[in-house]
Amino acid sequence: MKVNCPNCKTIVEWNASAEFRPFCSKRCQLIDLGQWADEEHTISDNSLKQEDISKHIVSSIDNSVEAAPQKGLSPSELEDIEAMLNDLSDDSFFRN
Repeated sequence: MKVNCPNCKTIVEWNASAEFRPFCSKRCQLIDLGQWADEEHTISDNSLKQEDISKHIVSSIDNSVEAAPQKGLSPSELEDIEAMLNDLSDDSFFRN
């Protein structure tokens, strides 16, 4: 069976002796690997993206802090929570 190299479109014989199949060469194989590593190729899915998850977490924290007086937290406890969140703001997990 013959297939086209996914990178350069050269015709490649698809058999056990084709060392780099479906690629025509090690070069094309490494180019493709690099594209995957650079996220030029992706497998799409319907799950949330990282930035959407981060926005959801920040929104949940903001809502919790706003609801805190209703839960009986004192102003000093709120200040402690806000200070802790500010200390964590360097963490990419909490960035918008």
